[in-house]
Order: sequence, then C-alpha cells, then structure tokens
Amino acid sequence: MSTAHVVIAVKHLATAKTRLADSFSEADRARLVVAMLRDTIHAARAVDAVGSITVVTPDPTVAEVAVELGARVVDDPAADDDEDSADRLNSAFAAAVTSARSEGELDIIVLQADLPALRPGELAQAYESAGPASRSVVTDHHGTGTAALILKAGAGDFTPLFGPASASRHRQSGAHDLDGHWPGLRLDVDTIDDVRQALSLGVGTATTEVLRTLGW
Repeated sequence: MSTAHVVIAVKHLATAKTRLADSFSEADRARLVVAMLRDTIHAARAVDAVGSITVVTPDPTVAEVAVELGARVVDDPAADDDEDSADRLNSAFAAAVTSARSEGELDIIVLQADLPALRPGELAQAYESAGPASRSVVTDHHGTGTAALILKAGAGDFTPLFGPASASRHRQSGAHDLDGHWPGLRLDVDTIDDVRQALSLGVGTATTEVLRTLGW
C-alpha cells in the first residue's frame, strides 16, 4: 500500500554544487545535479510505500525533468527573496509539504536531491522504522546534516530546520534519530570526496553515465 509522499527541493542549477567548482564546470555540475536527482527519484519510486513525489524548484530544467519522471512540481516561493540559502530551503520544503497535504493527511518523507547511491531498501527500512505519528531524522554521513526527515501522519506541524547542524536542530525540536545502516541514504553529495565515496558504493545509471562522460 502506498502511504508516503516524498518531497525534494532543488535550487537553480546555475548556483548548485558550488563546492564542486574546482573539479567540474558550471555546465557539468548542472548535468550532475540533474543526474543525481534522476537517480534519487528512481530509487524513491521503487519503494512500495511511496505513492507520489513532489519536487519544489525555481529552475525550469529541473521542473521539466521532474515532470518527465512523474513527479508533481511546486514553484519555489522564496527563489527571488533575500533570505539566506538555509531559509530558502526551509521555505521550499514547507511549500512542497503544504501542497502535498492539501489533498489530505499523508506520511511525508523529506529527501535530499543528491543521493545517487540510494538503495530503495534503505529508504523503505528508514520509513518503516519511524514510529507512528512521529517525526524522525536520518543524519547524513558527516554526522551533522539531514539526509531525510520523515513525518508520519498525526505528527503535527511541519517545521523544517535545514541548514548548518540541521540534524542536531531537528533532534532538539523533537525528531527521533534513526540509526539504521543506510550508507546510500546518508550520502548526500556536496564535495569531490563525496563523489568518490558514492562511486565506491555504486551510483545509479544517470549519475554513472554523466560521470563516465567526465572521465570518471
């Protein structure tokens, strides 16, 4: 039975993954971001509990890809605001969750867009391990960020706290820390070392193809 709705946020491709600027050109970074999004969505789609996906973005290319993959698209409401990047991300997630829940109370999985080594079984296990009417956080591989935030129906208001030390802030706000062994789910790619680590785990077909064309 499909009971969960996945929410993913993606910024403008022109400003994405700047920490990879020493290794990839802006155009190649954009291709990599789109490829990782494709692999993340494909992995999430393969989870039986996932019934639908929303992508919130200000970028028309990302929106086109999301629609192609069967996701709903929500415009990023803060894309042109003067908010800092963390505030914009939290506004984007809040808008997407509000849109998803406009059709009724749902379980929500807030997921990073750059999880090219994600395995469907990892996401399924994380979702199943989250208790009823709870908020749960999956800490990223650095131990500080949030790879996923799971809100079961009845958990109450959604208050995203993404940004620096987000995992700690989510826990302090009452979210339970899920401690399963899910290396692909925890590996959001921001640096060149993350790219290498993702390759060692095994990435999806879209990311594999882009990296192959870049000589990896």
